Amino acid sequence: MEAAGSSSSRPPKRRRPGLRPSTSLEMAGARTPYMPSLCTNSKNPSTKCYGDRFIPDRSAMDMDMAYYLLTEPKKDKENEAVVSPSKEAYRRLLAEKLLGSRTRILAFRNKPPEPEGMRPQILFETPTSSQTKPTKQRRKIPQFAERTLDAPGVVDDYYLNVLDWGSKNVVSVALENTLYLWNASDSSTSELVTVDDDYGPITSVSWACEGQHIAVGLNSSDIQLWDTSSNRMLRTLRGVHESRVGSLAWNSSILTSGGMDGKIVNNDVRMRSHMVQTYRGHEAEVCGLRWSGSLQQLASGGNDNLVHIWDASMASSNPSLGYNRWLHRFSDHLAAVKALAWCPFQSNLLASGGGGNDRCIKFWNTHTGLCLNSVDTGAQVCALLWNKNEKELLSACGFVQKPLTLWKYPSMVKLAELEGHTSRVLCLAQSPDGSTVASVAADETLRFWNVFGTSEAPKPAAKTVHTGMFSFTHIR
Repeated sequence: MEAAGSSSSRPPKRRRPGLRPSTSLEMAGARTPYMPSLCTNSKNPSTKCYGDRFIPDRSAMDMDMAYYLLTEPKKDKENEAVVSPSKEAYRRLLAEKLLGSRTRILAFRNKPPEPEGMRPQILFETPTSSQTKPTKQRRKIPQFAERTLDAPGVVDDYYLNVLDWGSKNVVSVALENTLYLWNASDSSTSELVTVDDDYGPITSVSWACEGQHIAVGLNSSDIQLWDTSSNRMLRTLRGVHESRVGSLAWNSSILTSGGMDGKIVNNDVRMRSHMVQTYRGHEAEVCGLRWSGSLQQLASGGNDNLVHIWDASMASSNPSLGYNRWLHRFSDHLAAVKALAWCPFQSNLLASGGGGNDRCIKFWNTHTGLCLNSVDTGAQVCALLWNKNEKELLSACGFVQKPLTLWKYPSMVKLAELEGHTSRVLCLAQSPDGSTVASVAADETLRFWNVFGTSEAPKPAAKTVHTGMFSFTHIR
């Protein structure tokens, strides 16, 4: 460092900021390295040159100020112990006035423009308005019936199935010896049949798949087949059971019946000798029958606390074999099993409900035979229905203040408890579109609940072709 007061030394020459024009590489040892231009030699005057945003642009920098900002804090730190507070305040105020906003050591130009037609994507793509799914609003579940009809004379018997809803939107309900039809489209009521006391009461009803024909099981063990379009009885199936017929289920032209004698019989209504298969596995009354959605498996529940799964492909049509063996036998329930429901969105899932000494809803995998879950409802389970549009299950129970409960599957959290019935609900039936549920109870009322709601995009109804299953001109 030179001595103070020397007159022979010349002050250093201040270097002007900026880049020198150069078209070739600088010589070795030059102060400023070569910086190639990042823009093309375009003749278009609107073309802009953009420097690399990671290399400082010296044309925009004040080198003297940069040197001061780099070295001044260091000096301040060294003399921090000897600087008085007043001098420090003066220095800070002077720096604010003189330097202003000139606090950048390195100066950069604007960021280069984004390539046309491309957008930065960081881990995810922002959905467009057409891709964005609207938020699904939570469905409001009405807790009261939207319609109530009187049902005087309904038989208060847990083991009977006296309610069904056909595919043509007609509800059938048996009140003692009389079967009534209520058309949900126009709210009209008609009486189909009244049986004699020697045959009654009516113990079970079931609509055929096409919604025109209906099977009626009687206390006398007979089964009647009716055409509701002409109010005409087509035939009577006799000798199928030895006592009352408490459950019926259709599989195309096969009518499956379950009786108090513990037998399950497949009846082909097109044939004169209609008994084609017999299932033996229950030792008490068969009070629940349900074919799966694929029509390949039959679930049966009985007063012997058992649930059986029967495979249609294993059924034998040879009468000499006597009976067919079950695919699975479930003995976990502690009371009679009447409530059975196949899941509409999982073909091998069956829900079953037990009586007063059991009070449980159980879920079964009918492929493996395993019990998936068991839920204690605290009351006798009389009927079960799945929601076709959501993963929900409706249960009907007996001897509780609110006998209808809607559950969320598979968590089995209660979504709603429906109020209205003052006695146990005996049977449930679902409308063809799956939105409405009908319930008949021992309080002699038939109530309709809009509990399941409607689907967002209902599928068009499949065209049904009448195959003439009651055309007896071709009896074999």
